Amino acid sequence: MRPTEINAENYPVQLQRKAELIKECFDNFDMPSLEICSSPSLHYRMRAEFRVWHEGDDLYHIMFDQQTKQKYRVEHFPPASQLINQVMRDLINELKPSEKARRKLFQIDYLSSLSGHIIVSLLYHKALDEEWHLEINSILKSLRKKYSIDIIGRAKKQKFDLDKDYLIEELTVNQKPFQFKHIENSFTQPNAVVNVKMIEWALDVTQNCQGDLLELYCGLGNFTLPLAQNFRQVLATEISKSSVAAAQYNIALNKIDNVTVLRMSSEEFVEAQQQKRQFRRLEGINLQDFDCNTILVDPPRSGLDDETLGMVKAYENIVYISCNPETLKQNLETLSKSHQVVRFALFDQFPYTHHAECGLFLSRKY
Repeated sequence: MRPTEINAENYPVQLQRKAELIKECFDNFDMPSLEICSSPSLHYRMRAEFRVWHEGDDLYHIMFDQQTKQKYRVEHFPPASQLINQVMRDLINELKPSEKARRKLFQIDYLSSLSGHIIVSLLYHKALDEEWHLEINSILKSLRKKYSIDIIGRAKKQKFDLDKDYLIEELTVNQKPFQFKHIENSFTQPNAVVNVKMIEWALDVTQNCQGDLLELYCGLGNFTLPLAQNFRQVLATEISKSSVAAAQYNIALNKIDNVTVLRMSSEEFVEAQQQKRQFRRLEGINLQDFDCNTILVDPPRSGLDDETLGMVKAYENIVYISCNPETLKQNLETLSKSHQVVRFALFDQFPYTHHAECGLFLSRKY
């Protein structure tokens, strides 16, 4: 089924089927009841990207059919936010009359927010010059009559910011607002409504945890900042330089004073913790000052590597957010020897697809 053809009436049935598949995936383990966090049935994606097709004077978004690999025209994209759908129509209408703006344009990326702001990235197979800049600036001024919008131009070894390359998203978590700087071309959670449910779930499962929290793969602080209220201190690690900068910005923006972010990979943190290596990035930070009884991990699709897995199982409580049930299952083979799964959740970040985001809360066995 093409994303442009989704039927919202079928969503409950598809979600229930996905939940059954997740239960089957973990049926060899002693698992609690599965908590199911549903998505809106339409307009749930805050991000979307499309290739651009040129036919004479016509210009339009396209996608490719996963089965046939054939391109098809996209005028409306039901999974994407209402804002993306509105802007993608008006942007094309602005680009069509301008040969300078549309020539060699091959892709358009959209990043929107619940706060009503949107960033559009235009990707080109040509060098961007001052004439291009003036033309796009004129288009931006026209679009700003209707939208809170920024436009980024990208070409080989070039990036033009006409104003800002980020937006400020505001998420209300348990009636409390949090603001997050989302940077263009950096990772953000695609489904904002489900993301809030994930954060609220993580807050709920850790509400009685003692001591401090260690978080690996913290990104821009999506979990870090809200979870800080449940702990004395939070020590968080992230390898991406831009994400660390955004996390630091978000800590100040939300006036949170008990979070420390380190620019380190999980493997480097294991080496630092075991005192195998000295890191200049740890100057002024004493890891012994943190009493972390709880650890939160949100790893890439490959799951936790063996060294990190060995470190994780030393903690009293583990919050494991996973975008890949298969690698989560593999890691659970090890973790279940020392820990019991107390909470088990499905977060439907990607409706109408086989992709499933899962959450586990594990406590040490005695």
